[in-house]
Amino acid sequence: MLPNTGKLAGCTLFITGASRGIGKAIALKAAKDGANIVIAAKTAEPHPTLPGTIYTAAAEIEAAGGKALPCVVNVREEQEIINAVDKAVKTFGGIDILVNNASAISLTGTLETETKKVNLMMDVNVRGTYLTSKTCLPHLRKSRNPHILNLSPPMNLNPMWFKNHCAYTISKYGMSMCVLGMAEEFRGEVAVNALWPKTAIHTAAMDMLGGSGIEKQCRKTDILADAAYCILTKPKSFTGNFIIDEVLLREEGVKDFDVYAIAPGHPLIPDFFLDVETDTTAMKQERHGASQAVKEEKKLSGSQHEGPGGAKVDTESLAKPLSPVAETFRVIQGAMSEEYVRTTQGVFQFELSGDEGGTWYIDLKTKAGSAGFGKPPVTADVVMSMSSADFVKMFTGKLKPTLAFMSGKLRIKGNMALAIKLEKILGQFNSKL
Repeated sequence: MLPNTGKLAGCTLFITGASRGIGKAIALKAAKDGANIVIAAKTAEPHPTLPGTIYTAAAEIEAAGGKALPCVVNVREEQEIINAVDKAVKTFGGIDILVNNASAISLTGTLETETKKVNLMMDVNVRGTYLTSKTCLPHLRKSRNPHILNLSPPMNLNPMWFKNHCAYTISKYGMSMCVLGMAEEFRGEVAVNALWPKTAIHTAAMDMLGGSGIEKQCRKTDILADAAYCILTKPKSFTGNFIIDEVLLREEGVKDFDVYAIAPGHPLIPDFFLDVETDTTAMKQERHGASQAVKEEKKLSGSQHEGPGGAKVDTESLAKPLSPVAETFRVIQGAMSEEYVRTTQGVFQFELSGDEGGTWYIDLKTKAGSAGFGKPPVTADVVMSMSSADFVKMFTGKLKPTLAFMSGKLRIKGNMALAIKLEKILGQFNSKL
């Protein structure tokens, strides 16, 4: 953990989306120095599923040693931003730091993203960041060491980061373009930087995206709070940077990163927009594993017919093992129950590439359920595209669906909530596979 130095004592931070998660963590770190925090967020009344309000965050900030000004702000509404900035200046005498943390997310493809979701992401992520920066800048220019910090990624133009969630990527890169432009526009006056995590961070949003158990693959918000604190205490000449939390903290001398882990020693999910520096040995092993699976599939000979639920079965020699994908579906078919169908109510279609490619399905909606080769008996709610080798890994617990999706190995079309449910179902199937 990075120790506080007291450098933010008396500074005023305007933080959007500070009622919970990363925004609140940054606020609490600054509060320990005795900073003034403007909590600019929407949640005034308790949310049915999400923790915290601007008032509970204010109480925590004051308990940590800071002064808090809770303001109801929807960054989609320009007047609400203006009112909060005016109130901040009247209360604390100015604004020294702006943290653009508020963000909206929908990990859906172009045809699956409703227009209202597109509008939400563009309004909150791009327009909200731009307008909040514009409104704060006249006050920031009067500060001794002003900073704007956007929670947005380096602009990685690898198409992999666009193909599965084009609108979300555009909106996050819009925030990053604000950094690129404003850092140059206000060079020498106001520092403007971006901060992004190397790994997934455990927040309420991540729980919604990844389902139960996802937290073990995440780090705490503390790592971003420490990295933000490090940036915001640097001189204003430190500007135009796209910073990754772990990289910066290593440069600052932090060696123990287990303190930031929810489950120390557990593998972590790399965050979006970062091409993972993959271990070449692991890559070779993965390729070898995939080629072995292909070789085994090619060994299969003789006639095949559709067995229970449509799974391919070798009729010539029952002693011969089924290929990995067919064996997986055979076990799934055998594990079907009315309870699975009742609690899931979804039809999953798998478009697999590779030697044993083609269309496969799991129907957890109709009657007692079924699984096998070919299209499902009714229209699929979710279509998942991936390689047959990754599919087998996913169903045997060697590859988490969340990690497969975030690393581009799995493409999802359709009902995301059902796709998330599949991770829970896999946990129950894994013991049988």
